[in-house]
Amino acid sequence: MKIDIDWDRCEGHGICAEQAPDVFSLDDEGDLHYAYDGGDVPDDLAAGARSAIGACPVAALREQK
Repeated sequence: MKIDIDWDRCEGHGICAEQAPDVFSLDDEGDLHYAYDGGDVPDDLAAGARSAIGACPVAALREQK
């Protein structure tokens, strides 16, 4: 699976990092980091990534179809 991130929408709430810490993280300044930018999220992390997509309060995350 691949994830599209709307960087302009992201407000750094960090819920995605709580749901999928191996996929998303926030730095000390509250900026989002996506571990698989340009690549596929490994199958064993996909469920957590989907949970993070659904939990984003500003809908900044979307699974690519």
